[in-house]
Amino acid sequence: MPLVGQYITAESQPPLPISVRHDETVRQYNWARMCWKSCALICSALLYARLSAQTAPTFRTEVALVHVDAEVLEDGRMLDGFGKDDFRILDDGKPQPVLHFSAGEQALDLILLFDISGSMQAVVQAVAAAAHQALQELHAGDRVAVMVFNTRSREVAGFTEDLDAVQKTIEEDVLHLRFGGGTRIQDAVDTAALRFMHEPNSERRRAVLIITDNMGVRTRREQSVVTDFWEADALLSGLIVSNKLFRTIRTVGVVLGPQNLLMEAGMKGIAEKTGGDAISDRDVGTAFQESMHRIRSRYSLYYAQPPGKPGIRRRIQVELSRSAAEQHPNARVRARTGYVVPKS
Repeated sequence: MPLVGQYITAESQPPLPISVRHDETVRQYNWARMCWKSCALICSALLYARLSAQTAPTFRTEVALVHVDAEVLEDGRMLDGFGKDDFRILDDGKPQPVLHFSAGEQALDLILLFDISGSMQAVVQAVAAAAHQALQELHAGDRVAVMVFNTRSREVAGFTEDLDAVQKTIEEDVLHLRFGGGTRIQDAVDTAALRFMHEPNSERRRAVLIITDNMGVRTRREQSVVTDFWEADALLSGLIVSNKLFRTIRTVGVVLGPQNLLMEAGMKGIAEKTGGDAISDRDVGTAFQESMHRIRSRYSLYYAQPPGKPGIRRRIQVELSRSAAEQHPNARVRARTGYVVPKS
């Protein structure tokens, strides 16, 4: 027996019995096996997370990128199935390679902008009836805000991913508002663009869908509104529903006073320059759903921003590549026509 205070070394210990050594070997084997399983599970989880992240474009680059949303139309129908190499981008007339591309994968921030002037109550009722079906075009993670306007604009509900809450807002809050007043479309859509400017920068697609009869009063220069949409990286689309009675009154007014034409301003010119479109249809419910589908299914293109002085406007032209154009000779690309060089 060793004396008190004497160290016991490996050399001084007696050998372990065979049964004990066997148990120790088993324990070590089981421990190593458990470690290997844990490592495999961790690696699998990391690989899955990386692959899942690729479903939505996430860009980490020191190069400033220009984002362009685009849709391809042929005889009024929206075409799908295009890839990155099917598009050609010109920035101030110079070709730019497409660095990143996605087809409908980006999450969406959408502002529904309702015209509540005197001619629109029946139209908004029809839209509310079709809201559930139209909102099904959106994906999990998309956000919707609701705004209204006549002679002034205001927000009824902020951005939310709860589409049931959006439907409730349209059916209960919007429809119970007092309809009447003028139609200041330019002011309303500009307010929506400024609303986006107050949101944090993100890689989400931004769009405004205005539901209106498009019989607005000119309140500002159209290009100033377009510029705000460019700076907000947002597009404007419209669901235009004509009211025969008010259209007749408008026609009489123009006949009696042709100068009244100079005071009219709708949304189509703004939509065209921001890359959006306008749908007119007697079936309001179908048109509402189609408008939502078009906004949600657009292509997103990114290219490196050429050097330029901050604050200046640059022209963008998006078209199909030669091979894609040969397959679809009657197709055309709708995208925004410019952007403002941001401050660094």
